Amino acid sequence: MFSRIIHELKDHAPFTLFGSLTGIVLMFSLRNIPHEAAHWFFYLFHPLHIALSAVVTTSLYRFYLAKEKPGIKTFLKILAVGYFGSVAVGTLSDSLIPFWGEKLLNMPHAHLHLGFVEKWYFINPVAFIAILIAYKKPCTKFPHAAHVLVSTWASLFHMLMAAGPSDAVSYFGIFIFLFIAVWIPCCFSDIIFPLLFVKDKGAFKSCCHSKSSQ
Repeated sequence: MFSRIIHELKDHAPFTLFGSLTGIVLMFSLRNIPHEAAHWFFYLFHPLHIALSAVVTTSLYRFYLAKEKPGIKTFLKILAVGYFGSVAVGTLSDSLIPFWGEKLLNMPHAHLHLGFVEKWYFINPVAFIAILIAYKKPCTKFPHAAHVLVSTWASLFHMLMAAGPSDAVSYFGIFIFLFIAVWIPCCFSDIIFPLLFVKDKGAFKSCCHSKSSQ
């Protein structure tokens, strides 16, 4: 399993690198964006990322549990894995890691935005709706580039909220944090997290983005 995870991380790195580069281009282009606009864009891309992650995580776990008898117990397990795999990991990717970057880069308006708390009435229903959709119609093939871009842009606008209009921002530092914020959490939620709750590890074939996924 460990070698498979390393393989997937290497496989996903080029997509993440591309996504991070688009984030830097946007950062340079929108470096003077008003705080309110950055806040609005964050809450556009963050829930979209949560929804995509919920579909992927739920679908994979549903696939692993295909042999289990349908019932309320199975449904609740899928619901729990889908929710925590998307909301918890999505928050780490879009909010926590960017916030740590903001603090280390001494951005003047560093502030932690937790979507499932600040906008609980919006983020949580989005996650549950996506989980229910994936439960009814699992989708184990998903374009990783789209997932990476949405996650990157959510992380970026969290950092843009922290940057002042005339900051000499370290673009290299932002690039590093954008890469980390997307690469590890995205792979964890899509690959590792669902597998942690599967008894038959032999059921694991490949990640949701692989052509070999069923």
